[in-house]
Amino acid sequence: MATLFEAWQGVQGRIDAACTACARNPAEISLLAVSKTFPASAVRELYMLGQRHFGENYAQELSQKYAELADCTELHWHFIGPLQSNKTKQVAECADWVHAIDRSKIAERLNQQRPEHLPLLNVCLQVNVSGEESKSGVSPAQLFELAAAVTQLPRLKLRGLMCIPEATDDEVKLAKQFQLLKQCQAKLIQAGFTMDTLSMGMSADLELAIANGSTLVRVGSAIFGARHYSQQEKQ
Repeated sequence: MATLFEAWQGVQGRIDAACTACARNPAEISLLAVSKTFPASAVRELYMLGQRHFGENYAQELSQKYAELADCTELHWHFIGPLQSNKTKQVAECADWVHAIDRSKIAERLNQQRPEHLPLLNVCLQVNVSGEESKSGVSPAQLFELAAAVTQLPRLKLRGLMCIPEATDDEVKLAKQFQLLKQCQAKLIQAGFTMDTLSMGMSADLELAIANGSTLVRVGSAIFGARHYSQQEKQ
């Protein structure tokens, strides 16, 4: 079984190889280590190896790890899960990034609850690129309106877009969904919005995401191994 270091290095190697295959610079790609359900000790171990960006899906778990790892001063927390209104305060106080904003109400609450002493909260808008009713995310048609609303909030900084594509092994279908997110970003930039981030690609499809423009891949199981879920899923 690979050590945490070996698994992490393996993912870095996959990113480098994917960039070589599509003539991109690996420096353009950020690796977000998704540490949900894994203990703070595993985050600390990876932090000591040099990883700086970590993703969490549950507000309570983020808050607990934020407190436990407060001495890791270069650690950047990304909240990447769906966010309920009653959990926005925890996230606003702990996260450096929020990836899954899909409605203005959540953005407004994060803006109101972001402490003044902290830097602006970096945010990505989640786009439903597959059109599935079960998926979170704003539709491409409604994206401009949401982006315009977020840019009016003084404690937030719009950085880009995020998607969770359809769960399928069909690479042609996946590529089209990644390309749709890239096209949405291009249209917003053309309309005058400033953004530099495309959060797309996970353990199984990071190569395809990089080939289609991703600048940040969210990788959990390929680094930490299989997850063991608990009551934290409900928090």
